[in-house]
Amino acid sequence: MLKKAIAVVLIVLAIYWSFFALMPSQISDLNTESTAFSSERALVHLKNITKKPHYVGSEEHQVVKDYLVKALNDLGLETQIQEAYSQNKKWGSIVKPKNILARIKGSENSKALMLLTHYDSKSHASYGASDAGSGVVTILEGIRAFLSEGKTPKNDIIILFSDAEELGLNGADIFVNQHPWAKDVGLVLNFEARGSGGPSYMLIETNGGNQNLINGFKAANPDYPVANSLAYSIYKMLPNDTDLTYFREDGDIDGLNFAFIDDHFDYHTALDTYDRLDRNTLEHQGSYLMPLLNYFSDADLSSLKSDKDAVYFNVPLFKMVTYPNSWIVPMLILAWIIFLALVFYGIQKRRLNSKHMALAFLPGIGALLINGIIGYFGWKLLLVIYPQYAEILHGFPYNGHLYIWAFALLSTAVCMWLYNKVYKPENTASLAVPPLLLWLIICTALAFILKGASFFIIPVYFGLISLFVLVRQKHPNILLMTFLLFPLLMIMSPFLKMFPVGLGLKTIIATTLLISIMFALCISVFGFSRYKNRWAYLLLIAAVGFFIAAHTTSNFNEERPKPNSLIYLYDADNHTAQWATYDITLDDWTKAHLTDKPEPFDASSINFDSKYGTKLSYSKEATVKPLKKPYVDIQKDTIIENVKQLQVFISPQRAVNTLEFYADASNIFLSFNINGLEIAKGEDETQVFKDRIKNRLFSYMVTEEKAIELNFTVPASQKTTFEIFEVSFDLLENDLFNIAKRPKTMIPKPFVLNDAIIIKKTITLE
Repeated sequence: MLKKAIAVVLIVLAIYWSFFALMPSQISDLNTESTAFSSERALVHLKNITKKPHYVGSEEHQVVKDYLVKALNDLGLETQIQEAYSQNKKWGSIVKPKNILARIKGSENSKALMLLTHYDSKSHASYGASDAGSGVVTILEGIRAFLSEGKTPKNDIIILFSDAEELGLNGADIFVNQHPWAKDVGLVLNFEARGSGGPSYMLIETNGGNQNLINGFKAANPDYPVANSLAYSIYKMLPNDTDLTYFREDGDIDGLNFAFIDDHFDYHTALDTYDRLDRNTLEHQGSYLMPLLNYFSDADLSSLKSDKDAVYFNVPLFKMVTYPNSWIVPMLILAWIIFLALVFYGIQKRRLNSKHMALAFLPGIGALLINGIIGYFGWKLLLVIYPQYAEILHGFPYNGHLYIWAFALLSTAVCMWLYNKVYKPENTASLAVPPLLLWLIICTALAFILKGASFFIIPVYFGLISLFVLVRQKHPNILLMTFLLFPLLMIMSPFLKMFPVGLGLKTIIATTLLISIMFALCISVFGFSRYKNRWAYLLLIAAVGFFIAAHTTSNFNEERPKPNSLIYLYDADNHTAQWATYDITLDDWTKAHLTDKPEPFDASSINFDSKYGTKLSYSKEATVKPLKKPYVDIQKDTIIENVKQLQVFISPQRAVNTLEFYADASNIFLSFNINGLEIAKGEDETQVFKDRIKNRLFSYMVTEEKAIELNFTVPASQKTTFEIFEVSFDLLENDLFNIAKRPKTMIPKPFVLNDAIIIKKTITLE
């Protein structure tokens, strides 16, 4: 009985260790030696650059830029500002970013190492502490510590604080495609964030294979590596974009992303502040930068290209484990051979019973079905019970971690209950066969469909050892069997949290299914327990406890503010106005303008969907305010050889942040130039803006140049019609409105146009 209790404790400790070993538990203070990274010193910079939101076009954006230039100059580095117009075709953004650059000269004429992050914050509400102030101060402090050593690196080190990343990676675009230093770069280390805490994950960006890059990362030997080829494989399939996207796609430059994703609900919100950034997470970023900076500043960066991939994963004690993809199939075949041999041997020795093995399939299949249903419908049911969760567009509510615990415990309870149904004394060996067969089938599929997950075979090998012991011994040492579970628990447990945190609770099914197959392999220990029913009830009670805890924290308050939205839309063509919101559940603040009986928003003439497809939901007629409409001057209208050449000058008569341009498919544009930026045509195309989405042409982000000059050509017979939406984020400050400040229990909703005054104006050119 004592050994079984110790086994349970060891299992819990192994799971805890799998999470504890992911990141530092203490931070370096101001007394840290000068040649080492100090989070406390980095935080001094962070406090200074996150006093206010500093999105492109804001006054604070200039303040932060000047601060960073001075900080680099104080380190003895010469800086330069790169600025030019950029268009992101995918996002439709056009802006003139201002990149901050510095360069440390190396001793050899070799490829340069680049340290990259962006310094602009998102929209008008986010303070940008995590995204990506944390990256900025990690690089500043890391470079300070590196220079304090007084050594000269072999490779040049280029520092790039890119601009307008949040608008469309525009700073990265102009560096890669226009700056002469771009051709010198051999590797980029990019520091990012999609939350405000948790471990930082390393993700590779490359057009080729990852083998040399992961070998270099392993050789640099960071203390807390968190990286696996499964995440790499999934990342490549998803439409994710970072600054490194331009480096890879346009420059064929390899890079390593370092990004943390926990507390995802803070991402791009007014909660992305200095105080909410997890200090241990910042320490983790520093623990990556210093060894990688020291290693890659002296490494041969021209040899990182490869046409081969590697399987890799992190595990406590061993840090990074990696092997080439060429081992995947041989390891799989060997595992199958060992499995079949053990089953044959066990039947011959009469330690495996065919009937018991057949019955053992039932709880495994049942667990997958029941837990799959729980995971699939769980989040949907929660949204019905708690419709307010839909207001958090990240898909991960403030109490999301409680739900992960609840679903994980509930899934484990289901497994305990089902496997207890087939319990018989001394049949554990037979119970262990079907789970191994299931894992081998999964690994076979992964070997051909998702090679990055092929490290799932590692727990299988330890499961085969367990099966060997079970076949050889009727009463094996339960502690030995527990230790053989450690690879499974320490490799796989972090995934239980990673998927729902990173991708939202809609993916909680990944947790429930993973629990099901993990528990199946753990039957080599739990199979000896005749009290699995009791464990099931205890786990069920614990799960209910977490659901209750989640319920008690499901409301919004000052610690968990409700995201909401409000815009004022003035149609200058019809001289009408309306209030509008993206919210599903209105609150007292929005009802003050939309009332208790708002009307469904008519989206037929306007489309401002969020990145998550969130649409304007409700509207209410509003009083027309005397807003200054944009000045439009048609300066040129000439027809040459059946082509009409037009020049249009548009000047906002108030402080605005963006100009959105729309035109339906009947408007054909043969060429288009915006403030000197020529819009490129696709290969073999005779027009621009051919693949516009929902009639959107582009978004022009207003910076110093308040006016915009359009030079474009259209077919001579075409009647050209534009819709211009002039957007400013000053609804709460504008003297024409009397908008109360949000209560502390509310924040501006991210990812949507918010706190905005929008003027719609149509321009028709006959």
